[in-house]
Amino acid sequence: MTYHVPVLLAESIEGLNIRPDGTYVDLTYGGGGHSRHILERLGKKGKLYAFDQDEDALTNASDDKRFTLIRGNFKYFRNFLRYYNVAKVDGILADLGVSSFHLDTPERGFSFRFEGPLDMRMNKRASLTAKKVVNSYSIEELSLIFNQLGELPDGRRYAQAIYDGRKVKQLETIEELTQILKPLVPAKLQNKVLAKIFQALRIEVNHELDALKLMLVGSAKCLGREGRLVVISYHSLEDRLVKNFLKFGNFEGEDRPDLMGNRVVPFEQVNRKVIVPSFDEISANNRARSAKLRIGRRL
Repeated sequence: MTYHVPVLLAESIEGLNIRPDGTYVDLTYGGGGHSRHILERLGKKGKLYAFDQDEDALTNASDDKRFTLIRGNFKYFRNFLRYYNVAKVDGILADLGVSSFHLDTPERGFSFRFEGPLDMRMNKRASLTAKKVVNSYSIEELSLIFNQLGELPDGRRYAQAIYDGRKVKQLETIEELTQILKPLVPAKLQNKVLAKIFQALRIEVNHELDALKLMLVGSAKCLGREGRLVVISYHSLEDRLVKNFLKFGNFEGEDRPDLMGNRVVPFEQVNRKVIVPSFDEISANNRARSAKLRIGRRL
């Protein structure tokens, strides 16, 4: 099985504006697709540091003296770089969300297409699982997750159904969860609603939005002048945070001038209009359907 098929590969590598002697960071290594293309453009003095919190990704490590693969959540990437005496870098790339490998591996529990455990951890050493979320969170907490992270206005209906179901029997598998939820949704909408519910649970389990915020703030501090930040996102929650940070320097999307009335922003947007996959790429890779690419240049 292919570990992961990169989306917007050519556009994201081009967006990094790679210098042969530069230092670059791939924050979401996965199957190494982006990293291999970065290494192809680096010279002998170039360096690439890659991160992935999933131990399964370590088996894809590239055997290259210019390359260092680090197991860790990308929210801590600056700490790891300091360990390697790296203060500034020339480019940072992040392909957010869940990988093809995660979605296509039933025992990881990321997809409702397969039977498997309610897991959804990107880092298998983490303690919080989807099983713990659905069996221990209150109705109010589950409602908030489905409303905010799944963008479902009727999240309380699904929270109530889960709460009622777990009183009869603890929910342990994907099948047990989906059988509770399916009767609440018309058949033609089931896949769409289940996708949003699974998205919400996955984001909660992995604290993805908090990690993204820390990563974006860290990237502004770590990139050298004219350095590039390249981010591929897959849903509106991620994309809104990236868009606002690149445009305004904050996550609320607010203009915050200094005492002299000047806008204080860390980045200049390289692509004013978001880059999306071509029809051909979407046809070949369904995961590309919702992808959005944004590029920032450090001021």
